[in-house]
Formats: sequence, structure tokens, C-alpha cells
Amino acid sequence: MAEKVLIIKYGEIAMRGNNRYLFINRLISAIRRNIDPFGKYYVVRDPGRLIVEDRGGELDYDLLIPKLKTIFGLAAICPGVRLEDMSFESICEESLLHMQEFCGDKEMTFKVDTRRANKGFPMPSMEVSMEVGAYILEWMPNLKVDVKNPDVTLHIEIRNSVYLHSKIIRTYGGLPYASNGRAVSLLSGGIDSPVATWMMAKRGVEVEGVYFHSPPYTSEWAKEKVIDLAKRIADFTGEFRLYVVPFTELQLYLLDNVAHDKLTIHLKRAMMRAGEMIAKQDDALALITGESVGQVASQTMQGIHAINAACTLPVLRPLAGMDKQEIINRAEEIGTFEISARPYEDCCTVFVAKHPVTKPRLNFIEKAEHRLTELDRLLDEAVKNAEVIEL
Repeated sequence: MAEKVLIIKYGEIAMRGNNRYLFINRLISAIRRNIDPFGKYYVVRDPGRLIVEDRGGELDYDLLIPKLKTIFGLAAICPGVRLEDMSFESICEESLLHMQEFCGDKEMTFKVDTRRANKGFPMPSMEVSMEVGAYILEWMPNLKVDVKNPDVTLHIEIRNSVYLHSKIIRTYGGLPYASNGRAVSLLSGGIDSPVATWMMAKRGVEVEGVYFHSPPYTSEWAKEKVIDLAKRIADFTGEFRLYVVPFTELQLYLLDNVAHDKLTIHLKRAMMRAGEMIAKQDDALALITGESVGQVASQTMQGIHAINAACTLPVLRPLAGMDKQEIINRAEEIGTFEISARPYEDCCTVFVAKHPVTKPRLNFIEKAEHRLTELDRLLDEAVKNAEVIEL
């Protein structure tokens, strides 16, 4: 008799050394967080695998797989079965049932791939694959063997139990969320910054967001768009803290007191300083931005250098080497593009100069800011008055 299970593969975590168990523990915690509300499940550890079993009844693939696909650290999810009887006869019979259910009477090609992690099993992997394949062919004449490019591969994993599966659902990989420190992301309503935030969360970084709100120049609809983006990121991370920083007064102050062609550079430097203030109060170790080198005037190498100099924390730019289409493709993949495409401006697009400087000189920028006697006070007030939204 076979029991439905989900076989979870966890990719690069397997390459970790003595601290591998810490990553696996975080992964199991994330799995439990996502599926425990829906039933009585058990997560079995097996070398290189985690097995999800339903101790309360028959496991529902359609219910659980979507809950697991958003978990960072998973490389693949394989809906399969576990055999209670490890005899070769049982393997043949259940393999045939599995292929009959999967293929029916369609004319298809297949192969059998066996992994024998349990060396106590009497038959070598190659022999199991050949014998099981021959048994299936005897009963399913609609199938043909193709070992190079088959339509279906039946995977047999002989461990402490025997597992069969023929479908591999690729997931996002990465590292378990919050296994790699905390960072604060400068989150606008555009396409880039949500993707950058997601990419760092995929690398195990616990992320928080800072959004700069400038009413009446940015609307409540723009704010709601950013909140919806944060909610989408929380679908992957489980939770997300968003700071909404009031920036109107500071932005108008810069508009009146700096050269218009350098306004964007000064504004982004102020944002970096505000983000760093929040990061330090939350014990975060870095800032995250969605900048891509050369994409807009402020993202030239000279512009990035001038903006970076405003803060002391490391600035992570996961999109730095990506072009716009690559970023859009990723945004569509993770479900943020349609939200970002809503036609509401963020504060970075307000009062933009017609011909912004592309090669700002840091010494000139810093000299101009030394004359901004109200800048520190306005920054302190903006951060102090930030609205905190827990998602």
C-alpha cells in the first residue's frame, strides 16, 4: 500500500557544513508555518530531503503545493508516494500503478531513474531501473523507453522507505528566510525596488521596507500600491514591516535650496540617511535599493557614488547588472508587476528636473548640503513621525 507524500528537495542548503542543521530547522519552521493551519502534518527528515506526510488522512497536493512554493530555500517539490512494503515486487506493482495514473493510455516515452541511498537494499540502482522499466513495458504497450529525452521520468528513491515520483515542481531556491541577517529596503511603488527586496529575501535576508510619502504630491492610492507590494512580498516572507515616512516638508525644502538639476541626488541621499536611521534602530546591517547601473540619470556610477556616500551601512543592489526587461520578467514571475504598473507616482518622480545631472561630483554635493541647516532636523522629524505597518 502506498501513502501520498510530498518530497521536498532543498538545493544549496545541502552544501552547508556543520551549520546545515540550522538552515534545515528554519526551513522546517517555515514549512510548518505555511501548512499547519490546514491539517495534521508531519515533516520527516531524510538526508538531502524533507518528506511531508499527512497523519490525519490523505494528503491533498492541490492544497499544500501552493503553500510550499513560496518558501525560500526549497529547490523542488515532488508529489509522490511512500511504500510501506520495500520489497522489489511492491516497487514494481506501485511503479506500474503510478505510471498508469500518470500516463493513462497515451503514447509516451519514459525512463526509470533509481537512487539507492539505502545500501542495504539487495539490488543495485541500475538493475532496479532496468527491471522496473521492463515490468512497466509488459503491462503498458503504449509506452516506449527513451533514456535521453523521455516524456516522463519515474524516479525511485530507496531510502529508509521507498519513494516514487514522476513530477518535479521547481521552486525559487535560495536560503531560508531570516537566516542571513536583516536589511532595510527603500521600497517605492516602481517595478525595481520590490524585485530587489524579494531577491535579497531569497538569499535569507530578513527584509523591512521604507516608503517615502509626500502628500499631496503623492496620493493615498500611491501609498496603498506600496502596501499591496509589501503584502505580496509577505506572501514569501511570512511577515513584513513597512515604514511610511512623511517626506513632503523635506522634499519642498530641498526644492527651494538646492540646484534643480541635482535635486534627485540630494533627495536620494536624504532617503539613504533616513533609511539608515531606521536600520540602526532595528539592528539591520544593510540597506537595499532597486538601482540598476545606468538605467536613469541618478544611477550612473558617479550618481551611485554620490548617493552611497550619504550613509555608512553597506548598500545592497541586487539589480545592478540587470537590464529593464530582465527586471520586468522577474516582477511578472513573482507577482509584483501588475501592482507596480498602477499609474500612481512616488515621490522620486515629483519635481524631476528636465535635464538632471548625470555625473555629480561628490565634493560639490556635500558642499551644497553643508548649507542646508534644516536638513538634519527635517530628517529626524520625518523618521520620528513614520507610520509603522505590520503585515
